[in-house]
Amino acid sequence: MLAKLLTVFRVPELRRKIILTVVLLAVYRLGFHITLPFIDHETVGQAVNNAASGKGGLGGLLQVVSVFSASDLQNGSVFGLGIMPYITASIVFQLLATVYPPLEQLQKEGESGRRRLNEYTRYATVVVCLLQSFFLLRTMSAGGSGQAVILTGYDGFHWLLFGTLVMTAGTVFLMWIGEQIDAYGIGNGISLLIMAGILARMPDIVSTWVNGIADGGVQIGTQFGIEKLLVMAFVFVTVIAVVVFITQGQRRIPIQSAKHVRGRRVMGGNRQWLPLRVNQSGVMPIIFSSSLLMIPFFVFSQLGRAFMGQEGSRWAEGLAYIGDCFSPGQGFVYSLGYIILIYFFCYFWTAITFNPKDMAENLKDNGSFIPGYRPGGRTAAHLEQVMLRITYVGAAFLAVVAVIPTVISNTITNDFVTASFFGGTGLLIIVSVALDLVQKIDSHLVMRNYPGLLDSDK
Repeated sequence: MLAKLLTVFRVPELRRKIILTVVLLAVYRLGFHITLPFIDHETVGQAVNNAASGKGGLGGLLQVVSVFSASDLQNGSVFGLGIMPYITASIVFQLLATVYPPLEQLQKEGESGRRRLNEYTRYATVVVCLLQSFFLLRTMSAGGSGQAVILTGYDGFHWLLFGTLVMTAGTVFLMWIGEQIDAYGIGNGISLLIMAGILARMPDIVSTWVNGIADGGVQIGTQFGIEKLLVMAFVFVTVIAVVVFITQGQRRIPIQSAKHVRGRRVMGGNRQWLPLRVNQSGVMPIIFSSSLLMIPFFVFSQLGRAFMGQEGSRWAEGLAYIGDCFSPGQGFVYSLGYIILIYFFCYFWTAITFNPKDMAENLKDNGSFIPGYRPGGRTAAHLEQVMLRITYVGAAFLAVVAVIPTVISNTITNDFVTASFFGGTGLLIIVSVALDLVQKIDSHLVMRNYPGLLDSDK
């Protein structure tokens, strides 16, 4: 394995791509040391600690935003929103492309159409970022969970506008870094940013457990007891194994090529396989679902504060209660909405990326067929039925992984930060992105006649 890793750096083009990717990720991490001047870091840290203790509210929202948007709101940096506005804009355009014919036509125009669509997504990202940063800073200044995190004297509108513009510029810069990694680096830029943000939290989590064990030991029944440590280690290893198994899992459909005669030679007649991935959508359903679930929290929290102090105080209490129900990690309503959205986006993303009619036509044009099914419509119907079934399994897997942190934080440990990383969602993103990165490096090596990283030693 060491020899294979050294081979990676012997290829000049691949070496330049890896170095560029590492440098851009380092710039992304250095940006978190540039903080907004009016953020009360002590209050933000207290809100995050409340989330880690299972109290949810604004702290729980900050934790979810930090995990899925490649940001760290606890530092109050210029990258406060990360790439969440870009993800939101991508969701909007993916949805519109299925119902708005001009956007659907752009998707079918090939590379030029995709460039136009990406340009529209960038413009929409700026608009979404302005809205999200404004409402986020306003929520912080008003104390969305009873804690105002804007320093006294900096709560004027001009400071709010200044923070909105700075956070928007930071998000646009992160979007540019992701595009540069896509164009000149290795791997998917946005996914690598998210993975780097999750891995950056690992030292703090390990430090918390090491200090807890050093202070109180590993006696059974304590917060850092040996039984909790063993359970967390078992969950950690199990989730990684299951994620690799499902991510690499395929349903292979047999394909038979028809025989045909060319001159005196008989061609074709080979039996091959058509691989269909069980988790066709990857980690995108979890990212999309988590971003959309932030909307009810913000909306009902803002409406609750708007009615506060008026005659309809019961309305304010009711709206605030609904907002708390959508607070991350706070029980049945949030988990149920999470699961429903994950199933929806799994099928939605699969419907966008997998077209059984086109695949059936390609098989027919190449003289291949699925044994037992006529080429054309019958083959397309069979492929669609198989994909629907395996997508259900993939969506169930993602739903289980997504709710594991909530279960762990409510049963094993009260530390929501640790549960969100070791519980499943963070590991799912890390393992999926790492596998995709290894496969892309492997393809570069194979193209240049080098043994791939995934090839077994003989």
